[in-house]
Amino acid sequence: MAYNEKLTAGIREALEQVPNVEEKRMFRGVTFMVNDKMCITAGDTRIMCRIDPSVHDETSRKKGCETVKMKSHKYKRYVYVSKEEIRTKKNPDYRIRFTLEFNKLAKSSRKKKK
Repeated sequence: MAYNEKLTAGIREALEQVPNVEEKRMFRGVTFMVNDKMCITAGDTRIMCRIDPSVHDETSRKKGCETVKMKSHKYKRYVYVSKEEIRTKKNPDYRIRFTLEFNKLAKSSRKKKK
């Protein structure tokens, strides 16, 4: 599974004060789950952020961002952000904070135990 150690370490560092974070290998990278909800994934050349679908169109038009597509399906709750865009931001934690804000509202996909 290919993923960028530097991107992963940067996300890990940004989330070190956030409670209930779990790392999982998925989507050809390292996914950071916050409160049992997928939040952000570090891949090889970009990160994948889970975002509020109401801001998807605006967010996906920003430089270095694009809608996540798998096969022919577009996922309006997820955007890829290039590592170049992350590196050029004055505040590199911006995307992570943006994703964490939506995480508070997002539903968990974890199955409840009976």
